[in-house]
Amino acid sequence: MKNLIFIVLGAIIGALGMHYYGSKVLSTEDITSEFGDFAEKYQKPEGLISVAYGDTLSTNWTKYRKPAVDSCAAMGGHKQDDRSVWWPAKELKNYLKYTKKKADSMKYKVTGYRIYLGVYGQEAGTEKCDLSTMFIVPTGRPKKKKDDLKINNFAPAAVLQGLHDMPLNPLNNGGGGAGGFPD
Repeated sequence: MKNLIFIVLGAIIGALGMHYYGSKVLSTEDITSEFGDFAEKYQKPEGLISVAYGDTLSTNWTKYRKPAVDSCAAMGGHKQDDRSVWWPAKELKNYLKYTKKKADSMKYKVTGYRIYLGVYGQEAGTEKCDLSTMFIVPTGRPKKKKDDLKINNFAPAAVLQGLHDMPLNPLNNGGGGAGGFPD
């Protein structure tokens, strides 16, 4: 009977110890990922859609756009065109930091990012010529004092809101090919 008491007491002490030390070891301050420290504050982004709706949008693209896009690719001697572009998370995070630092040095404020569709020309070589690509361009505006942003001058609203592409190098050369949704 004494052995049973020690076993139960040991199990309770062990469980409490694991709870205390386990929560310390696995706390959010100690966990990092490619995107950085989980302890950083973040908000759920606006504009999220369900995976099912994403699948519907992808299916619609396949139904309504793929035949036309692939027929253009076939005219250039390609089997099919890319329908998505993929960048590693680490590369995207690095690009966001890079553009912010470059914008700061130019006295600009990054207000967002625009993703453009593009088509490679002859300069890309026969492997990529006439195929689709996507590239990312930062948008922004010159940094000004808040008082300077009053709409008492005739600056276009797009400039005041920071919707213009910034004069920084776009990010291209993502991986093309299969997307996350089935064709």
